[in-house]
Amino acid sequence: MQANSLTDGETCAANVNDFLIERFLPIRLRGTGQAAIAFAMTNSRLLPLDAVNNFRDYGGYAAADGRRIRTGRLWRSAQHGEASGSDLDAIHALGITRVVDLRGPSEREASPCRRHSNFNAEVWFHPEETAGLALHTDAADGAFTAAEAKAAMLRLYDGIAFRENLVPMLKVYFTLLGRSAEPSLVHCVAGKDRTGFAVAMLQEALGVHRDDVMADYLATNFASRLDERIASGAFRDMPRYSSFDAETVRALWGVEADYLNAAFAAISLRSGSVEDYLERVLGIGPAQRDQLRELYLED
Repeated sequence: MQANSLTDGETCAANVNDFLIERFLPIRLRGTGQAAIAFAMTNSRLLPLDAVNNFRDYGGYAAADGRRIRTGRLWRSAQHGEASGSDLDAIHALGITRVVDLRGPSEREASPCRRHSNFNAEVWFHPEETAGLALHTDAADGAFTAAEAKAAMLRLYDGIAFRENLVPMLKVYFTLLGRSAEPSLVHCVAGKDRTGFAVAMLQEALGVHRDDVMADYLATNFASRLDERIASGAFRDMPRYSSFDAETVRALWGVEADYLNAAFAAISLRSGSVEDYLERVLGIGPAQRDQLRELYLED
């Protein structure tokens, strides 16, 4: 089912005026370690839903200055195209006012997000493709084994920090979060690659330890119910993945530390450090990082 959107094509203000905004008014819709990962998957962090995978709070982590990221403000997930009515109720109760959709237009058209009848948030997205295809979809082309799938994912992660159409959306993401600490949601298709990278960069900017950043990233494998979906044959109904064995699907639809480490290595090689990358590529310098920490960290 699709939402009826109003004011499609309205231009954004300030530093994000090259992007589109949907404003949904109240209308009826038509429908690294196991211990670290266990902390990332606490019940207070994961929002259990019927048909929206990987929906969780990526706050709560300790920062280098002794403070902690506020909870209930920063949410991440996969797409919401098959959300149930109870899913929409649970998401609506979070009070989310801003949604950053990292998908490109072809992905948005293929699986429009369902919205609650009283959904009144801003939805920000790029008017052009942000990844050609989702990384796991790109990687599936030409891959026949788990080893080939992993190699393809590593190649894609090597360039994720500098993708021409993704970088502007990362700038939008940081700009919006720097305006206020109102609850926000960032998502893509599976909520693991583009979303996982964006979340990792914010957590780095807030001073979260790299081990915790990685644990939150790896928690996707549990929060997305990947093993359960593989066992149930969910991917056999997807033509692109129907011929793959379980390990190949897992390499494409799951995440591995090597993937995110490939992105960090590329950042180190091309920018010198995450701090330099944030400043030079995304425009998030010391002043912007201080602002984010004031908004999202608490004692």
